[in-house]
Formats: sequence, C-alpha cells, structure tokens
Amino acid sequence: MNVNVIGESLSQQEINAYIAYGKKKYTGRNITGMTVKTDGDFVDLKFEFEDVPFQRIRRITGYLVGTLDRFNDAKRAEESQRVKHTV
Repeated sequence: MNVNVIGESLSQQEINAYIAYGKKKYTGRNITGMTVKTDGDFVDLKFEFEDVPFQRIRRITGYLVGTLDRFNDAKRAEESQRVKHTV
C-alpha cells in the first residue's frame, strides 16, 4: 500500500492505526493507497481504492438483466428485434 504523509511526520504505529481504521471503515473494498495530511491536532485521511468491476444492467422485455445467457430463444429474438433508441 502506498502511504503519503503531508505535513508533520508520523510514526509507523500511527500510520498502521490509520490503515487499520480504513480497513475497518471500508470493509469489502481493497485499499491501494492513503494520503495523510496533518495540521497540528487535525488529521485528514484520503483513501484510494481498487477499481470495482462494473456490469451493465438493462431492462429488456420487462426484466432487469446483465447478460442474455439465461434467455430462451423467444426472448433473445424479442431483444434482437426491438427498436434501440439513441439520444
């Protein structure tokens, strides 16, 4: 993990505590980096995260779907014949 400290220097123990705080707060997300800005008694934390894969979801023939692999032949034909509107 890339840790960038701006302002006053911090001990490794403090940095580890901020990393543990981020992992506890953002469970389920992978933290790739952290910027710590210090100003006296105030600390500003900015975490950087691993990209989350995005899957396109469409409404087709009344169903919310990501892929057409579970559609039968009739639904696939209906999808291929529908008018696609563009803006």
